Amino acid sequence: MKKLIALLLTVCLSVSMLAGCALAENAVTAPKYVFLFIGDGMSYPQIQSTADYLGAQNDTDYFMAQPSLSDNQGAILDGPDYLNFMNFEAAGSAVTYDSNSFAPDSASTATSIATGHKTYSGSINVDETATVKFETIAEKLHAQKGMKVGVISSVNLNHATPAAFYAHQASRNDYYEIGEELIASGFEYFAGGGLKKVTGNDKDRPNLYDLAKEAGYKVTFTQAEAEAVTAADGKVILIDEHLADSDAMAYEIDRTDDMWALSDYVAKGIEVLDNENGFFMMCEGGKIDWACHANDAASTIHDTIAFADAVQVAIDFAAQHPDETLILVTGDHETGGMTIGFAGTDYDTYLTLLNNQKISFAKYDTDYTAKYKENGTTFEQALADIEALFGLKTTGAEDDKLVLTPFELEQLKVAYEKSVNGTATVEDAQLEYVMYGTYDPLSVTLTHILNNKSGISFTSYSHTGLPVAVLAQGVNAAEFNGYYDNTEIYTKLANMLSVQ
Repeated sequence: MKKLIALLLTVCLSVSMLAGCALAENAVTAPKYVFLFIGDGMSYPQIQSTADYLGAQNDTDYFMAQPSLSDNQGAILDGPDYLNFMNFEAAGSAVTYDSNSFAPDSASTATSIATGHKTYSGSINVDETATVKFETIAEKLHAQKGMKVGVISSVNLNHATPAAFYAHQASRNDYYEIGEELIASGFEYFAGGGLKKVTGNDKDRPNLYDLAKEAGYKVTFTQAEAEAVTAADGKVILIDEHLADSDAMAYEIDRTDDMWALSDYVAKGIEVLDNENGFFMMCEGGKIDWACHANDAASTIHDTIAFADAVQVAIDFAAQHPDETLILVTGDHETGGMTIGFAGTDYDTYLTLLNNQKISFAKYDTDYTAKYKENGTTFEQALADIEALFGLKTTGAEDDKLVLTPFELEQLKVAYEKSVNGTATVEDAQLEYVMYGTYDPLSVTLTHILNNKSGISFTSYSHTGLPVAVLAQGVNAAEFNGYYDNTEIYTKLANMLSVQ
């Protein structure tokens, strides 16, 4: 028996040594450059609907077409289409629940990604008692590894998701305090939307932009100034020149060619951050979430395209640094309960119909509905704008899918009266919320009708509990395969980067 035990111990020791050698040979190498792209509100429906939309256009700039297939009648079908990051070498899924909800918010889910901890919805990098602060992956890399850090967002830079990489607040609504922490972080690069509540709720506190300048940041407000920024400027905050709703960047569908896109801020970030110690860059596509809250499918898809364009800048950079770069693409949660499919179109989709929408719901509210109220525009007069901007019409050929049905036309009339003349629609407040959420009744009804005609639908104006994709390319990408909790995104990064 003693000989048998000794033999077993010898075998176990040999196996352990071999395993140790194998681990040593396959030891993960810490990436020098880490890109973390977070599509706010972006889960599988947003990704797939965008790929399908682009596939319907035969737009080869954005997807990699797969081999054609045959249906059961022998007809040739186009294969599925993939956005650039959908073709990454590793594909995982992360569940998103937080400490008090299966339909969490951006503050808690971004906290999980940035720190590996769960917390309550609305809290940023503090525990459920709001007495313990969590250090973020960005803060650790900055302090422990000397890596430069960049934070980019198409929405406000002190909004929940970007804030989760540098701030620690019990409430995501404490924008001024979050702005103070942005400045105190010392991170080298912030870019995108403007800061909210720059003088606090009472508007009597020092302006955050002035405080940033005093702390050594170069702050720019024009595109020309941003273009001139270099690494020699040290710490910089670049505020988009063409701010739109809520001082965020414009929706991609509203952006003109002379305006910087999210991808431009990623490119400038690389220029500012590149150094011998490497960098960590978080880039948020925040307006994907805002468009989904409003159930605006066309704006959602266009902002997801802008997000993919930003990822492409990192892909191009990684091609020059293939053994040093890790690119992660994920979402914090899903917004809107977006679906590919609608009861009124059965198994069919008509995604090219979304091409008829020319502006976002937000721009329609400010540029058109506001003027209808001011000028006393009639519904019949407004129909001309509706056809020009959304393609929806009252007459047309029998097979024209953009012709409004009597039911849809009545929906629009009711919404118009509610928006422009304040006429009550229904007495039941809950039913009215289901119809319009907190959005302008006319614009949300327009997008709902066009969505549905296209074969797209939404179930909510809020977040849902869907898991999100985690797609990875480059150094240690395989670590992100599998199905796991969103806190594991932090854990995997922290382990490979050897931060304490």
